[in-house]
Amino acid sequence: MMSFSKGRYVVGFAESAENIREAQRLRWLCFLGRRPGAEASGALDADDYDERCNHVLIRDDSTGALVACFRMLTLSGGAEIGDSYSARHYNLSRLRDFDGRMVEIGRFCIHPEWRDPDILRLAWGALARHVDDERIEMLFGCSSFVGTDTDGYEDAFAMLRERHLAPKRWLPRVKAPQVFRFARALRLRKPDPRRAMAAMPPLLRSYLAMGGWVSDHAVVDRQLDTLHVFTGLEIRAIPPERAKLLRAVGA
Repeated sequence: MMSFSKGRYVVGFAESAENIREAQRLRWLCFLGRRPGAEASGALDADDYDERCNHVLIRDDSTGALVACFRMLTLSGGAEIGDSYSARHYNLSRLRDFDGRMVEIGRFCIHPEWRDPDILRLAWGALARHVDDERIEMLFGCSSFVGTDTDGYEDAFAMLRERHLAPKRWLPRVKAPQVFRFARALRLRKPDPRRAMAAMPPLLRSYLAMGGWVSDHAVVDRQLDTLHVFTGLEIRAIPPERAKLLRAVGA
């Protein structure tokens, strides 16, 4: 059972139904509570995957307040990719040929009142520990941009197209009914690096810095009020020094 503390935070798995409800309440706040007129009383973001996943919780050690969470679904290999949450939104048939163990990262969120970059580092430390314990060879999931309007994200998507598209052998195909085909729409746009990185979600920036790649289109997810891209990271692509730092965080 994973459990460790660093500085003012403690990281561990959810151990009860109430722990999972805490995560579901935080997820609702981050994904749906920002909508105008949203009613917070008793609100949860929950789905059928919650019972199948391990839920990682990051708390403030002094108060016990939940400051971040995410869930992990471990697969024995690409043959099980159709069982993932991401497969509901993307055609992932090309990834069926991946023969190593995989983990889907989902519903990652940090409480909007917490801005400490150490929280994201701890989350990656927890992932590093799980990768080593379970001999994982690929991480994947959906990286979300806030809202469903592409305005303001053009440079970010243009940079994804220019530098970070998935290799063709793994590239997801379109499945969702509404998508933004940014690789096609922005093929002539030269991204402004500063504006691109400012608009990029922090989790996605971390994936990309470690050698991650994305789909060539974004799914318009009106249920969660997000635009998201499929994101993959082969563990062997992570620079050795960065991998060493992540393992030290989760030690």
